[in-house]
Amino acid sequence: MRENVYDDDLAYVRDLGLITQKPPVQVANPIYQEVIVRVLSQDVEAEILLDRSAFFTSDGRLDMPGILQGFLTFWRRNGEILQSRETYHEAACHLIFMAWLHRVVNGGGVIDREYALGRGRMDICIQWPYTDADGKRGWQWEAIELKVHHPRQPDPVEDGLHQLDGYLDHLDLSHGILIVFDRRPTAPHLLERTAIEQVTSPRGHAVTLVRA
Repeated sequence: MRENVYDDDLAYVRDLGLITQKPPVQVANPIYQEVIVRVLSQDVEAEILLDRSAFFTSDGRLDMPGILQGFLTFWRRNGEILQSRETYHEAACHLIFMAWLHRVVNGGGVIDREYALGRGRMDICIQWPYTDADGKRGWQWEAIELKVHHPRQPDPVEDGLHQLDGYLDHLDLSHGILIVFDRRPTAPHLLERTAIEQVTSPRGHAVTLVRA
């Protein structure tokens, strides 16, 4: 039954021209890519109440440690309930995190994302404008990779670090963020497994590893 629903939904968005006509499944263009995520995450985004000003540094940059810690606090309180309500369970974690990012970044910066279909990942690049000490316009770039630990699959951290290395090299960044959502039925409770730690990637990039 679920396969039939999926096939019907796939055929519907293909008829609308939102995805490519031939396999593999890909969003037709960047505009639709943005619209699809916005529509799928809008219900969660409407329920996120936060003070955006709390997630910026004194010089107007994004406070990424604060944003990640704030998300984990929200995830611990609401993650299980929100995941159970999502129609597309496979993408639930990604959509909830994107809803959180939209609430913080919306209206000020740019969020670019790449659906790495078939590779079990989503790449996100945040571009945020700020004014530097000399009064000049600057841009803060932040790279985030999302991975999911599925049942009967190995821990995706090692694979994620290798993939993030390639993404960071592409963006010419020295640091990045890897977020791993544990969707295994045997996973420890949210309060026990959520954590943030600093690690080094195989190519020497500084990586903030978030387990959720």
